[in-house]
Amino acid sequence: MEIDMRTMHVYVQGCDASVLLDSPTNTAEKDAAPNLSLAGFDVIDEVKAALERACPGVVSCADIVALAARDSVSFQYKRNLWEVETGRRDGTVSSDQEALDDIPAPSSTFDILLANFSSKGLGLQDLVVLSGGHTIGIGHCNLFSSRLFNFTGKNNPSDIDPALNPPYARFLQGQCRRNLQNPNDNTTVVPMDPGSSLSFDNHYFVNLKAHQGMFTSDATLLTDGRAANIVDKLQDPGVFFDAFKNSIKRMGQIGVLTGANGQIRKKCNVVN
Repeated sequence: MEIDMRTMHVYVQGCDASVLLDSPTNTAEKDAAPNLSLAGFDVIDEVKAALERACPGVVSCADIVALAARDSVSFQYKRNLWEVETGRRDGTVSSDQEALDDIPAPSSTFDILLANFSSKGLGLQDLVVLSGGHTIGIGHCNLFSSRLFNFTGKNNPSDIDPALNPPYARFLQGQCRRNLQNPNDNTTVVPMDPGSSLSFDNHYFVNLKAHQGMFTSDATLLTDGRAANIVDKLQDPGVFFDAFKNSIKRMGQIGVLTGANGQIRKKCNVVN
């Protein structure tokens, strides 16, 4: 899940590891609704503890997250798929409200997504390519069940979003049947990339092309001709890996703290 953590933590404060901070006096970023499915915090803590024993105060938590995201993929392919620039410092502020304000909602339309990415200095290519991070991880039913039941509001429980592949929609309905009675139930989760949810690959785009995008924010990529053209190109694994390498490196340059800004945390979950 380090890929998801990388994307989420960069999107709020920038590459400052704010998503790792706990909520002692305020509700922190990690406890915001969009981040509740994130995992791997214990792994980051273990890596940080080992580094502090070997070289105290040298490696930031922000760099650990960036390297862990790369290495979680490298482990699968036995080689590094992209280089990671280091030298980041850690932030000292973490807010659930900033996460709610900055992280695109699963119900976002294409125009909202593109504007959101543009505000971070990223472009159309980055939007589509980085959406491929959904090849790993899970989605909570309450975040997309409105597409599965009574979609048009006519009190027809079998009324689904026509942008969904019907067999896929029926599969999701079966998985998320609790949400028919309680749309806000967030206890049920479903793999975001059926058939490849534990592998980092371009299968997300194969599914998306078949109208098997879980969230509205996935399906909306097919509503724009330019984005749909990129989705077509990313059906090629080689094209996807090259494109992802470039986009995640650009993302890694957002809001970086260096010099006297920020700190090198001793523990990733608390400020010094």
